[in-house]
Amino acid sequence: MKKYKTNTESRVTISELMLPSHSNFSGKIHGGYILSLMDQIAFACASKHSETYCVTASVDKVDFLKPIEVGELVTLKASVNHVGNTSMVVGVRVESENIQTSKVKHCNSSYFTMVAKNDKGKSVPIPGLILENKTSIRRFVRSIIRKEDAVTRRNRFKDSEFDPESHFEILDQYNVKIDL
Repeated sequence: MKKYKTNTESRVTISELMLPSHSNFSGKIHGGYILSLMDQIAFACASKHSETYCVTASVDKVDFLKPIEVGELVTLKASVNHVGNTSMVVGVRVESENIQTSKVKHCNSSYFTMVAKNDKGKSVPIPGLILENKTSIRRFVRSIIRKEDAVTRRNRFKDSEFDPESHFEILDQYNVKIDL
């Protein structure tokens, strides 16, 4: 195993034609199906980087920006954006293309935290990441900030420290009724 790798060495791209069997009740491609494809490509990319089996530890939020239609060609692109000792953040971008008009639209992006495992299920070290350009540095630093923000969000609403009354003013702006 190499000590360091570029994200280009583990980049993965897959394309799949969207079939009627992938659609939901409104005739658009089911978001759950797209999430499954995203998890598969994140696994492939992480496994390629780490040269071992990987599991999904977490998925950053997924916003479905544009619907995907039956008959469109969906392309998923994955690359390693950040590495720790045994885990890595894989960025996944989903685009769909109308094969009749060649129009491509960005449908969603997300970040999957993947952990490298050995055959006994223990976490194992992975190669470091060579940052070759401004984009790779930006993606790496962005992953650090996203992780720090997640910790801040988790700690902000600890049950033991949460005071509901201090948030009543905020709740007045929403369609809720407080009945304590």
